[in-house]
Amino acid sequence: MLAVIETHPVQYHAPVYRALRARHGIPVTVIYGSDFSVVGARDVEFGVDVKWDTDLLSGYEWRFLSRIRSGGATNAETVSTGGLEEALVAVKPSAVLLLGYSPRFYRMAAYRAWRHGRPLLFRGETTDHAWRRGPVKRAVRDWMLRRLYRRCAGILYIGRRSLQHVRRLVPDHPNVRFAPYCVDAAPFQLDPRDRDRMRTEVRRQLGVADDRLVLLFAGKITARKGPHLLVAAAKELPHTMRDNVLILSVGSGDLQPQITEQAGRRPIVSLRCVGFQNQTELSRYYHAADLLAMPSVRNETWGLVVNEALHHGVPCVVSDAVGCVPDLIEAGVTGEVFGAGDVRGLRDALVRAASLVRNPETAACCRRAVASYSVERAADGIADAYRWAVAAESHAVA
Repeated sequence: MLAVIETHPVQYHAPVYRALRARHGIPVTVIYGSDFSVVGARDVEFGVDVKWDTDLLSGYEWRFLSRIRSGGATNAETVSTGGLEEALVAVKPSAVLLLGYSPRFYRMAAYRAWRHGRPLLFRGETTDHAWRRGPVKRAVRDWMLRRLYRRCAGILYIGRRSLQHVRRLVPDHPNVRFAPYCVDAAPFQLDPRDRDRMRTEVRRQLGVADDRLVLLFAGKITARKGPHLLVAAAKELPHTMRDNVLILSVGSGDLQPQITEQAGRRPIVSLRCVGFQNQTELSRYYHAADLLAMPSVRNETWGLVVNEALHHGVPCVVSDAVGCVPDLIEAGVTGEVFGAGDVRGLRDALVRAASLVRNPETAACCRRAVASYSVERAADGIADAYRWAVAAESHAVA
């Protein structure tokens, strides 16, 4: 039995737990701090109530430490580990998987799981690039994480930057496995006929001609995600290209009024904001788009919208602050990269990426690039680490 400790059900993680059981025969019980993503709660950065419309709870066992209807936490920052030790006793796991060290819930969970005495596995988005830290904070973080990793019987890295981070801190760890950060493509509609139909339908609804260049921004409309930089870069495009561009914003957040006003100032850039869209609605907008733009400034440990776009054959223009760049973006093949915060660099990347638009070979390259960053590959890595850890524990006891 593998016990997973997580703040709340996450649409990108649940399919991996199902695959562990279906693909590898490993029983999984996930101990969630709260049920807010299932019953619906306000997302601070989206600024709207979010309730995911995909199945988050079938195919594996689960239990909640608290529920909203009984006064439980409504966001990850306030989730408590109260009752966790009792849950671990009830589940009787052979190993415990931790999903990070932040927010505080995970640090407390790591301590309580370690006290429980079962082998610990760690799979987090942890890298060294996402935050700029002073020397003191960096040293404290390194000390804390090195200590945590040495207590873990297995470490799962999600991509190249994650592996670099792990190898820097614990270069001799014997059980480091690849369990890529991934999205479940099952809710998407990826057949070429779906693409043709949805592209036509959505562009007609938006009043966008088929020959216009649609730049998709998907996610939280906040300063750290950089949508204002995308609008600024579009304004600096050659006028013949700028006049043919539409920025399609799928998401919500506190910066939306600002970018709407910004786009309306001369030189005017066309902008359509369609608000937050749930998982089953996303394919419509990816198919309507020609490029995904992800101009994140900071704290972008991976960037799963890049996975989503590539599954749809859409090339991506991303900043070098986005964690998945070394894994998924090859300049001139699956997209373009520019320096975070550099508006002119983003403009130039958009100009270069225009040559990739509506190219069947580019679409095929995008799909190939993301193919190994799959639910199945993630489950394989966790299963390998789990079996190694359980076997090592058995040998130590014997």
